[in-house]
Amino acid sequence: MKTIYLNKFDPLKNERLEIMDKNGKIINEKLMPKLKDEEVIEAYKIMNLSRRQDEFQNKVQRQGRLLSFLSSTGQEATEVGYAYAMTKGKDWLVPGYRNNAAWLTTGMPMRNIMLYWMGNEYGAKSPEGINLLPPNIIIGSQYSHAAGIAFGEKYKKTNGVVLTTTGDGGMSEGETYEAMNFAKLHELPVIFICENNKWAISTPYAKSTKALNIAVKGIASGMPSIKVDGNDFFAVYGVAKEAIEFARSGNGPVFIEFDTYRLGAHSSSDNPKIYRPEDEFQEALTKDPLIRLKNYLIEKGIWDEKKQAELDKTQDEFINGEFNYAEKNKDYPLEDVFNFIYETKTPELEKQYNEAKAFFEKHPEAKGGHH
Repeated sequence: MKTIYLNKFDPLKNERLEIMDKNGKIINEKLMPKLKDEEVIEAYKIMNLSRRQDEFQNKVQRQGRLLSFLSSTGQEATEVGYAYAMTKGKDWLVPGYRNNAAWLTTGMPMRNIMLYWMGNEYGAKSPEGINLLPPNIIIGSQYSHAAGIAFGEKYKKTNGVVLTTTGDGGMSEGETYEAMNFAKLHELPVIFICENNKWAISTPYAKSTKALNIAVKGIASGMPSIKVDGNDFFAVYGVAKEAIEFARSGNGPVFIEFDTYRLGAHSSSDNPKIYRPEDEFQEALTKDPLIRLKNYLIEKGIWDEKKQAELDKTQDEFINGEFNYAEKNKDYPLEDVFNFIYETKTPELEKQYNEAKAFFEKHPEAKGGHH
């Protein structure tokens, strides 16, 4: 297939795909992906929803109503962009743990996401037809899972493509390279994504690699690799759409580095002010992906502050409703913590379940989210 982006931006020259500048102006009209105005507005609404959900969940976590939370704030253009490029019901997303905006885009109900962060086992279950795996906490292993699913998709000739994502810290894990090598060796339909948000907890990007960029790390395996402005929705969507169709056409895997920034904390138990330079953070705020796309829509005359206020109000009401549902339904049977690790409980899991059951019968005040 003819490519517009792949093989045109050389990671070895540190070239980066950009279509929109930080103010929302289109600087490369020829590279604009084909999207209708209503599609761009829909994508912006999901980005805005994820941002407001992030803000809400961080507040309720501080109140002890969520166990933990890892937000996508600052990475919405990347996550909505690549998830928006997927074909629902056909393609798969194998995520990490910081992918709230992508989960929403693929169709995961917000109430499920909230249940997950409350510790409810059922929060990780995707509805029928949503090809989304649960959040992956073990850094890097989602690359192996994605390669395995892609192997199955190719074997079954389903024409499905698998997307998987990790952060810059995940690119220091050996498992990521094993998965990439395996995928290229078998020419599997999988897109490996790195959301380079510059911080792996408190480890800065500069202390995790001496490579020119992350994108060059895909070259050794032989797959097309590209570095993209991850805060540019059009660049993200355009390259993701092309990569997916490239892989679907039998050309094997692609590696994409989305150059973005984590505006929030690593998690709800983290304080980035301790380790992150303030001037770096302030500079990152000037490249906020949400503001960039909003400016583009306003400049085009298809958005305004009145519409924004109405959207914020509607979305806040929706978020509150989803949280109220999750909070009322967060309880679950203790046995379900042990039931779904294997097809049937092993003797060791049965023993652990009985120990936990005895403990909570003796200490009912410690039972938390289950009953």
